[in-house]
Amino acid sequence: MRPLPPALLIGLVLLSGCAAPAAEEPGAAAPPAPATPSATPPTVSPSPSAPPTPEPAPALDVAVLADGLDHPWDVAQAPDGTLLVDERAGGLTAVLPDGTVRELAADLGDLFATGETGLMGLVLDPGFADSRRFYTCQGVREDGGAEVQVLAWSVDPGWTAATRVADPLVGDIPVNERSGRHGGCRLRVDASGALLVSTGDTADADQPQDPGSLVGKVLRVDPVTGGPAPGNPFAGEPDADPRVWTYGHRNIQGLALRPGSGEVYAAEHGPDRDDEVTRLRPGGNGGFAPVGPGYGEYVPMTDLSLPDALPPSWVSADSRLAPSGATFLQGAQWQAHEGLLLAGLLRGRGVLALRLAEDGSQVEQFRLPELDGTYGRIRTVQQGLDGALYVTTDNGDGADQLLRVTPRG
Repeated sequence: MRPLPPALLIGLVLLSGCAAPAAEEPGAAAPPAPATPSATPPTVSPSPSAPPTPEPAPALDVAVLADGLDHPWDVAQAPDGTLLVDERAGGLTAVLPDGTVRELAADLGDLFATGETGLMGLVLDPGFADSRRFYTCQGVREDGGAEVQVLAWSVDPGWTAATRVADPLVGDIPVNERSGRHGGCRLRVDASGALLVSTGDTADADQPQDPGSLVGKVLRVDPVTGGPAPGNPFAGEPDADPRVWTYGHRNIQGLALRPGSGEVYAAEHGPDRDDEVTRLRPGGNGGFAPVGPGYGEYVPMTDLSLPDALPPSWVSADSRLAPSGATFLQGAQWQAHEGLLLAGLLRGRGVLALRLAEDGSQVEQFRLPELDGTYGRIRTVQQGLDGALYVTTDNGDGADQLLRVTPRG
């Protein structure tokens, strides 16, 4: 992997306006009524029902910060502005504020990287500025077999090496050793400071609906001990794992916290159809129950007849887009885009934008034109501490990039 020359960091910019689809544009205004002569023009008060003038959607600039990456899976920004990126086949990379791209020394000798599983989710500890601690979710070879583990690491102040400090923080998460299929695994920190861990169903039909299994779940754990976080919904239930927060999932690839509310939304891959974005709640059931024979690829993604089933906010229906890493946009600089939930699209090769109501229902959907098909498969979109949007592509063969997206002007 190589850093780009400073000129390219500034100059690799895409043009495009972000006009709303024609079907969503306001209708044409009616012609004005003829003026009535008057010595004193009448005062016209605005109608209380008149819609507010829509805020303009910003055009977006896209710059390449690093290239030569291979399936970069996640990205996080440290308080000093450094970006930390991991790659599925192994490797941690720091992109410093001055544009330097540096691979970190890290012990990844036991990494299990097969198919969809490898070095996956990454998130910084909320106290990173003092602790230098971060977390990864990855496949690990252990005792002649393999599993998925959550590890805690510490990185030195010079961004040269990462050292394991909790190995593992969470272990014994099953993995599909034959194919690596549906390994999960996204990490995020919720509003209480607990660590959220999404786990795939490993293409095992019997596991998602079992709250005693770690397969097809979102776990909520203490980031210091790896044990169940306080307030988890299945604490004290004999047939459930107390780390389970939600269950009944197929393969959650994205977790996003909504600013202000702290609500958690999941982006999930469907079977033959019905990719979904869903607002989660403690004890909720993702509704995936692929009962046999075999692993059901054609059952509904969410069976709303199941207990505690979570209705999706967005469904792809018969389109297969494969939504992945997700984030909410926050900040007035995003103008009309502020508040959108964005999700990277793997099969769909772009970025999905959703406007969601307070109750989680969908108000609007479109795709960001500047990223639509231009960079191939998009694995992760994540807003940084500086307000910019950071994007990782997922095309393989050492041709992937880390992008920085900002509103123009």
